Amino acid sequence: MRTFKLAMATLCGGGGVRSDRRLTVDLLAILFGIGSWLGVNSVYVQLPLLVQRAPEGWNLPSFLVVTIQLGNIGPLLYTVAARAWPKVFRDAYLIRALLLLGSAAALATAFAYDRTLYVFGADRSVPLFITVFVVALVGCTSSVLFMPYMGRFRDVYLITYLIGEGFSGFVPSIVALVQGVGGNAECRLLLNDTDSTGTDGTGTYEAYTPPPRFGTNVYFLISSAILLVSFVAFLLLDRLPLCVAEHAAVTIANGNHYTYEASSPPKTTKSHQTDETTAGQPKLAMLAIPEQEQESQHRNRNRNRRSSSYWLLLTLIGIMCLFGNGFFPSIQSYSCLPYGNVAYHLAVTLSSMANPAACFLAFFVRRNTVRLNVLLVALFVPFAAYAMATALTSPAPPLMHQTVGSVLVVACWTVLIGLVSYVRLAITTLLRREGGQTLVWVGVASQLGSLAGSLLSFGLVNYTGAFEQYYPC
Repeated sequence: MRTFKLAMATLCGGGGVRSDRRLTVDLLAILFGIGSWLGVNSVYVQLPLLVQRAPEGWNLPSFLVVTIQLGNIGPLLYTVAARAWPKVFRDAYLIRALLLLGSAAALATAFAYDRTLYVFGADRSVPLFITVFVVALVGCTSSVLFMPYMGRFRDVYLITYLIGEGFSGFVPSIVALVQGVGGNAECRLLLNDTDSTGTDGTGTYEAYTPPPRFGTNVYFLISSAILLVSFVAFLLLDRLPLCVAEHAAVTIANGNHYTYEASSPPKTTKSHQTDETTAGQPKLAMLAIPEQEQESQHRNRNRNRRSSSYWLLLTLIGIMCLFGNGFFPSIQSYSCLPYGNVAYHLAVTLSSMANPAACFLAFFVRRNTVRLNVLLVALFVPFAAYAMATALTSPAPPLMHQTVGSVLVVACWTVLIGLVSYVRLAITTLLRREGGQTLVWVGVASQLGSLAGSLLSFGLVNYTGAFEQYYPC
């Protein structure tokens, strides 16, 4: 309870309820954010169960990651259409259509996840790929549509939206923890009809995994219902006068292009100068430089620093998404499954929970600088190296069949995804004041990084033999 009160105090301004925000808008922004990536995250947290049924086996995550990245056609089409026909598209209508489409796709996944089609000489999970592509279309387009839409609200609501976006991983994870994974695979001896003892060697061993508390179809039905809730929340956020009153001082054009009112420049105070010297130079020499020229030089230096920081932050968010959203999800099965289904299940669900936890942490971290984000990216490296090492050494990674090995791999993946989530939030917050189009470019950098990582991992997993599957029997 004390932690909850502290969190609410921070959310409301650190001391009492802040009068400059409305908790109703915060709640609706969170529910709206949940609908952004909930469909995709629902698929991810079901992977421990899906890989047991899919003909692709442990390679299924690499196929799904590429399928999800194909959803980037949504942002591409939206950007082109918004520029070609700027007066035709209304962002609010597109968001409603996407949320309804996502709910329908999750509903279809409940009945199509275990269906296969014979394609290119093998059974493939084609129906699953199609429904995942549709939910990915919603998630990818949300990066250039949902988040920039929140740019019309005052900046205090951007973090609450991003918390909701983080909850799009947390909520499916909670449902998955309740569902369970059944347990680790066991080897059971299957005897043929002519041998009742199995002593002549004709019996075969087969892996058996206990069933979860409820099936994958029920899980995706729940996901579909949550997306409908997100749809209703957006309708209220877009239409309620209470919410419209919380818009920032901004001019809104179609295509999420905003122009914020310029803040008044801070007044400068002239320091007292003596007639002797200033910084080792005579006063007359300082006066020889016109005051307007000094101010112009100062503005140019600030502009250059801002430009270099701008591109550095965009590069960092692209790199983090390359590994965190594109590359590592494809190899997580090879990193975790040798430690057992339970370890893989916990790594997937807890790493999804790390996303909103990282966003919640942003309330307590008051200092957000470019240097801090660079340090966090450096901290990301050792965890990424350990995750990569366990995947490359599959089917016999370090500390296999030991509890400490399972604990380490679960903790590694949880911290890994948490760092990606926090850095993404921190960089987005830093760049937000550049205007709505900057948030679009943040989304573009995120999706380009994720696409590059997914293509790289797909090639390595499916065509190099660098990653090997572990067979318990």
